[in-house]
Amino acid sequence: MKAVITGATKGIGKAIAAKLAQNRYDLILVARSLSDLNKLREELTPYGNVVFIHAADFSAKEEVYAFLNSTTINLDQVDVLINNVGGFFPGSMLDEDDETFEKQQHLNTNATYYLSKFFGKKMRSAKQGHIFNICSVASKVPAKNAGSYSVTKAAMLSLNHVLRQELAPHDVKVTAFLPGATKTSSWEGTTIPDEKFVQPEDIAETLFTILNLSKGVNVDEVLITPLDF
Repeated sequence: MKAVITGATKGIGKAIAAKLAQNRYDLILVARSLSDLNKLREELTPYGNVVFIHAADFSAKEEVYAFLNSTTINLDQVDVLINNVGGFFPGSMLDEDDETFEKQQHLNTNATYYLSKFFGKKMRSAKQGHIFNICSVASKVPAKNAGSYSVTKAAMLSLNHVLRQELAPHDVKVTAFLPGATKTSSWEGTTIPDEKFVQPEDIAETLFTILNLSKGVNVDEVLITPLDF
């Protein structure tokens, strides 16, 4: 089995990469930092699976397509796509620069669109596959001081629904994750105890469980939040 994971070197992406590597998935990992990708590949090599890495800034369309058109990585037989790359830039939507919204749109929505079209067509032809979109609770209820983030994550969830509708007749599954406060780099410097957060490993474990459900079932959405935040 082969999986593509974007935003793979930190937080949720890294936890998913570790879980799938431990279960003998071949991985294609994408993130901005080549040094972080090399470090992660070294951490995962003891599991014996094939790990390809690709450094790219997915806020730029041309870098997304440079990855998709790469001849050094075989992208023709991908079983799982995990759209995890994203951006969170807090602030008032009325007062922010236009670029703040635009960058989050490119990362949270556009990159998911480009990758899902590319791999969705291949999965449709193969009559199998699973796409996971790491959305947010803000996809449904706007977060305070995070208007642009909420709008772009809502668009990502809508995209998830369309993908599921179009791919279900072809035996391709599509699942949205809607995590609440999760202990990732977005919370660096907080004094809130770790145990108050959803852990990236919780999401990885849940995702792997979903991958192993019976062929005829699709988990449409996973809402996973802290017990008492």
